Amino acid sequence: MTQGQVAERMGSSTPSVARLKSGGGRARHSPSIATLRRYAEAVGCRLEIRLVPNA
Repeated sequence: MTQGQVAERMGSSTPSVARLKSGGGRARHSPSIATLRRYAEAVGCRLEIRLVPNA
């Protein structure tokens, strides 16, 4: 799937998807959980966030 297709499914722009995949823009902004959830849904996945105790 192209970044353009992912962006369309997310209701976003291709450059924003490219920034998300590359790890941020000039300001190294961390994406929100909502954005990560929309990305996951666009690519046919679900988002899981876990806290795992240190062994």
